[in-house]
Amino acid sequence: MIKKIKEIQKEASGFHAVKLQDIEDFRIKYLGKNGLIPTLFGELKNFSKTEKKRFGGSINLLKRIVLDIIQKNKKELSEENNKSEEMDLTLPGYSWELGARHPISIVKNKIVKIFERIGFLLCQGPEIEDDWHNFTALNFPEQHPAREMQDTFFIEKNPDILLRTHTSSVQIRYMKNNPPPIRIISYGRVYRNEVISSHSHCMFHQIEGLFVDKGVSFADLKQTIQYLKHSIFVNSKIRVRPSYFPFTAPSAEIDIQLSSNGPWLEVMGCGLVNPKVLKNVGIDPEVYSGFAFGIGIERIALLLYQINDIRLYFDNDIRFLTQFRSI
Repeated sequence: MIKKIKEIQKEASGFHAVKLQDIEDFRIKYLGKNGLIPTLFGELKNFSKTEKKRFGGSINLLKRIVLDIIQKNKKELSEENNKSEEMDLTLPGYSWELGARHPISIVKNKIVKIFERIGFLLCQGPEIEDDWHNFTALNFPEQHPAREMQDTFFIEKNPDILLRTHTSSVQIRYMKNNPPPIRIISYGRVYRNEVISSHSHCMFHQIEGLFVDKGVSFADLKQTIQYLKHSIFVNSKIRVRPSYFPFTAPSAEIDIQLSSNGPWLEVMGCGLVNPKVLKNVGIDPEVYSGFAFGIGIERIALLLYQINDIRLYFDNDIRFLTQFRSI
């Protein structure tokens, strides 16, 4: 028995693994259910009590030696693998691709700077609004279609809480807390269920302007629009068409023609602030007047950069976005 144990120990001691599977095969051969060492333990029943004690100790020593050989080979393989995975410092580094501002952000920043140059202050407000700030204070009639569930995204009813449909609610909040003169622009996301329009994704970005002071007239509004047009579309023409909005009176739509033979395209709505709106926020319409306007950022960017599909704004396609790196 001792001779057999020594032979097995000598054979095991010469083991050297090349891969992990070699170690597993070695373990099964010596320590598996039918391996050499369990077989030796099984043969102890054929010996006397004294011999069992003597041979059993030798077999246990052999088992520890085999376990040590397994651990040693695992460690050596692990070290070799780590060395093979070490970084080659002579290789060139990985290049990092530069990002780009989104065209909507570019146009927003451009418009904000244009109005900051003439004294307008940028203001922002919550995207989740109540009915009063979003509709009632802006003179929307109680049965106005925009208040219906199919046009506005209501979060809850009684009280009415909704996703704002325009950034005019920011103007209401500002006028409530700040006396005239007021000269602000408000920017942000707005939400409308307009499935038949180009805004079929139901969310777009808007900038609105508000100017309230003594003696503000429609001439001031038109001159401001001319200034904006000249700052963005230098060689274009504008056209003012009568329109209707609950929060302005009189109201107008502004169209733009980018070339002499090109079509007229609607770009914004505007008008003088309705006296009822001024009353709702505690401003005396007999003393003060004002004008307001609203611009869709997506539409301006479409015209400015000749983008032919509004869905490109939201596809997150790096090929589209990288075109704006140099802007």
